[in-house]
This record gives sequence, C-alpha cells and structure tokens, in this order.
Amino acid sequence: MVFTRLLGSLGVGGPTVDTVLAPGPVLPGGTLSGEVRVEGGRAEARIEGITLELVARVEAETEDGEHEGGVVFERYLVGGGLRIAEGERETVPFSLVLPWETPLTELYGQPLGIVLGVRTEVAVAGGRDKGDLDPLTVGALPAQEAVLEAFGRLGFGFRCADLELGRIGGTGQQLPFYQEIELTPPPRYAHAVNEIEVTFLASPGGMDVVLEADKRGGLFSEGHDTLTRFTVSHEQAGQLDWTSEVDGWVSRLVEHRAVYGDHASYGHGDPYGGQHSGHEGHGGHGGHRSGPGVGAAVAAGAAGLAVGVAGGLVAAEIVDEVGDFFEDEDEDENENEDEGGGDED
Repeated sequence: MVFTRLLGSLGVGGPTVDTVLAPGPVLPGGTLSGEVRVEGGRAEARIEGITLELVARVEAETEDGEHEGGVVFERYLVGGGLRIAEGERETVPFSLVLPWETPLTELYGQPLGIVLGVRTEVAVAGGRDKGDLDPLTVGALPAQEAVLEAFGRLGFGFRCADLELGRIGGTGQQLPFYQEIELTPPPRYAHAVNEIEVTFLASPGGMDVVLEADKRGGLFSEGHDTLTRFTVSHEQAGQLDWTSEVDGWVSRLVEHRAVYGDHASYGHGDPYGGQHSGHEGHGGHGGHRSGPGVGAAVAAGAAGLAVGVAGGLVAAEIVDEVGDFFEDEDEDENENEDEGGGDED
C-alpha cells in the first residue's frame, strides 16, 4: 500500500513509501519477510528511520463497558539513513521474527475475524509519520491445529474469536493481551457448559493451552466459570492421540471445578493488575446460545474443525476493516498529540 498520508507531514511532492509483505500466512514465532519501497518526490529527502509496528485490535472491559482499541505489540527498526533524490527508488528488505504469542487470524485458510496489521512509521528531519496499514495473516502452529482438530472431532463448533486486554495469572504470558477462541459444545457436554474458550500461549519450548468453561447453572445454583491449563511441547503435535487427550481435558474441566492456582482464573484475584475487569462482564456468558447458526462450524477433511467467520465477515471485508479501524485510531492519536503540543507551549 502506498502511504499517501505521508504527504501531510513531508509536504506535497515528498517521497512515498510502499511496504510489501511476502504472500501467505506466517506462523507464530515464524519469520515475516518483505520490503519497503521508497520513491523520491520532487526534491531530495533524508529518511532517518523506517520502523515497522505490529498492531492488533483488542477489546478491553472497564467499569463503564467494553471498548476496542489498537495495541502495538512489537516494533522493528528496519532501515534509516537514506538520502532519496528526486524520483530515485530505494528498496529496503526486511526479515522479522513474530512473537510466539502472536494471535491467529485464520484457520484452514478461513479468517477468524481477528484484526492484525503491519504499520510503517517513517522518520524524517523534523518529524515522523505513520502510514497506512498492511493486513497481517497468521496461521496456526502444528500443535495448535492438532488441538483444534481434536475439538472438531469431538463435535465442538466454532463461535468466534477475539483479543482481550489483560493477562492470565499463573502463566508466562508475554503480550499485554490474549486470544480467545470460543467453541460451542456438542450434545455430550451441552447440558454442562454453554461454551469453552481456548487460549494458546506459545513459546519456543512449547505451549500452554488454557481452557475456560462457562458452566451452566443447576436448579438451585448459578452458572460459573472454571478454568484450567495444560502444557504441551511442539514435538507432540504429531505424536499424541489428540482426540483422547483433549477429551480428557474437557472432561476434567467439566466434571471438576478445576482452577489452576488460587488466583489464576480470569477475573479472580485481579490477575490483570487493574487493567482488566475479568470475564464477569465479557458479553454475558450466560446469554450465549449453543444452537446452530451464528459462527457454526462444519466438518472438513477427516472430521477436522473448519471455521466460518463470525458475523458473516469475509476476507476482503476484514482487510477493509483493518485499514478503517486503525485509520480512526491514528486520527484520534494525532488529535491528542496536537492538543498535547499546545499544552507544552
């Protein structure tokens, strides 16, 4: 995408920048490659730095409701010290390693509705400018696919996925947010749970799988959430009987009020350090319906979990949403900076 917005800070006739990502999805912990193409304008310009930001649309729950905002979760300096003459073209290649906890945006080639992007910031003498956003596509690691396929074989369906601001206590979580993949239960478990949320916290050595169940209430009791964690290695992806493994996880989660650690569950013991109010306000768990329709999943291949996109979004619409959402974020940010500059004077 050509950063036409650069004209605002560099002046009409200034250089343009086009960041091109290598085609295809990248895996968490994998390498994102591409190049930044710079073309000189009507006069010579010196570009002091080119920085790529990984940005995510994240939900946050506060006392006054649920809000969405952009979170920068990684920055990479990929170039600088460029003097671009009039009409000159320069290419800056890059190769970046994504954080292991980078959330998944697609599964089996179908988008999950997660908004991630790569934004290019260009620093020139006298200022800097953030250009348009390129959508970032992230696929699943083999171990993540194995777990989700097992859920599919057990009859679970995909409901939706989102990113939540905050941290899960008792884990080694690195990013300031985590991904939840919400699944609807099969008849075998429908009497006990409304849904199960799956969170992957990957690292170079393996992966934590955090499961949270929204349990149904009984005649004399209210529903409640239970949570538990399991750790697997990347090497186990092709070695375990994942259907039996995941079935055991779900049975343990449903049959027992398993919470690892005294204050490790979402929304208990303030594991978010005040940043997040936990799941008590997350869309009202008790209000979900597990019947067919919204976000329904269909079997694919050998009964694996194939997903549709929640809310009827398609890939092209998500690409548009990426740009629209972060463009609004940038406008708000620029307004705040202008107001702040006035105060400093």
